[in-house]
Amino acid sequence: MPSTASSPAAAAAAAPASHHSGHAQEIVLRMLGAVAFVHLLNDLIQSVLPAVYPMLKTEFGLSFTQIGLITLTFQCTASLLQPWIGLYTDRHPKPYLLPIGMCFTLAGIGMLASVHSFPMLLLSAGMIGVGSSTFHPEASRVARMASGGRYGLAQAMFQVGGNAGSALGPLMAALIIIGHGRGHIGWFMLFAVLAICVLYTVSRWYAGHLTLFKLKTGQRHGPQLSRGRVLGSLAVLAMLVFSKFIYMSSLTSYYTFYLIDKFGLQVSTAQMYLFLFLAAVTAGTFFGGPIGDRIGRKRVIWISILGAAPFTLMMPYVSLFWTGVLTVVIGFVIASAFSAIVVYAQELVPGNVGMIAGIFFGLMFGIGGLGAAGMGHIADIAGIAYVYKLCSFLPLLGMLTILLPDIEIKK
Repeated sequence: MPSTASSPAAAAAAAPASHHSGHAQEIVLRMLGAVAFVHLLNDLIQSVLPAVYPMLKTEFGLSFTQIGLITLTFQCTASLLQPWIGLYTDRHPKPYLLPIGMCFTLAGIGMLASVHSFPMLLLSAGMIGVGSSTFHPEASRVARMASGGRYGLAQAMFQVGGNAGSALGPLMAALIIIGHGRGHIGWFMLFAVLAICVLYTVSRWYAGHLTLFKLKTGQRHGPQLSRGRVLGSLAVLAMLVFSKFIYMSSLTSYYTFYLIDKFGLQVSTAQMYLFLFLAAVTAGTFFGGPIGDRIGRKRVIWISILGAAPFTLMMPYVSLFWTGVLTVVIGFVIASAFSAIVVYAQELVPGNVGMIAGIFFGLMFGIGGLGAAGMGHIADIAGIAYVYKLCSFLPLLGMLTILLPDIEIKK
């Protein structure tokens, strides 16, 4: 009789536990989707800024130098603040900093729609940058918390959201703003308000799971490496990010000019080739993360950066058809590295998730901006075709991966 009575009780106890486990998994997936969605909204909003440069130039009578100063203001606030915000929140977690940071983006986009002087334009660009620098390290931490141990997949989902937003931003700007006046930029405030609402929900989950996350982080030990070896490995990763994003910047900023100059394409046709490249980048970003979970992140870094070198070295010398094919291959292969690099660095320095995310997202913004400016100067001097011959050697820096230690956690 005791065994008969205990059996239903055990079943009754097991049922809620099973239900709770399934519910927890559902919440994790919802949080991953939420931070990826807000990453889409964040990058969509910030990509509106360069999309309206021609409108701002005409309305305010700006020089190219002043346009460059707007970009510099945004890039500085969006990149230089990120590591410091990440470092601070690693030590003093602030779950509700996510919606607070997005309030800066809301204010910045509202100012961009309504201000009437160049200094205020700079301030609006800076506000958008502050919102971005607050979002990336904290949202990357939430993605890791919600990953269930599949850190590469979580980081890839998060990053794909940003890629999609960057691609959609100019399209949305063309539909909503161009031809309707600068005041229509204000419609993008709705995206910021939506992001704030979603982030408030994320922050409540973040606050509720913070103790467990800190406990797990405290239980995990980093690789047994000297401080010098860790710093050297981070420097190698920074160089790999440099090679990746300088080359990526050459394609995102000047690819259409290259196709028009070399093959005489119409602008609309050249834009289609650029779209194919961006689609390949999005696919590569997504698949790079889970592949890194499966085969190891160091292997993905090897394949992604050095593996792109044969294709980048060929591209300046092939026909239009093969240029398109190689561009898609390059975009897919080289984009798969970023998620692996971020997660590898987070494993290298455990307990500093926000700081590491801030450093590498900051590097991405900063290197992309500086690279675009530098390559524009080279193109003015030596021609756009020379830029691609020069940049084709950058993926060879992938050989530096040999200097990275093997730190993969055996499961």
